[in-house]
Amino acid sequence: MRAGAGPRILAPMSDTPVKQQNTAAYYGQAVASFAIALGAVAIGIVNLEADAWVRAFLGIAVLYLTTSAFTLAKVVRDRQEAGQIVSRVDQARLEKLLAEHDPFQKL
Repeated sequence: MRAGAGPRILAPMSDTPVKQQNTAAYYGQAVASFAIALGAVAIGIVNLEADAWVRAFLGIAVLYLTTSAFTLAKVVRDRQEAGQIVSRVDQARLEKLLAEHDPFQKL
């Protein structure tokens, strides 16, 4: 490196992940699948030959299971996104150090 030259700017080493977008068909299929499954369970509970309190208990259990599944999916997604952010910050720090390092600088 010649005297007086500024720090070298290196090309980023990280492979920036491409944000994946779901297609409208995939989204529609997921919504339809969820609606059919929930509807089938509801029909099964209504047609169950049991006392009303048993059917009510099963209905509440299905609703609880559904909300728990949504919460779990959100927590998993949030943890994955947080890991990506930490990784990107660490990668940016490394790239900054490499860009500022001058191997020919006298100690």
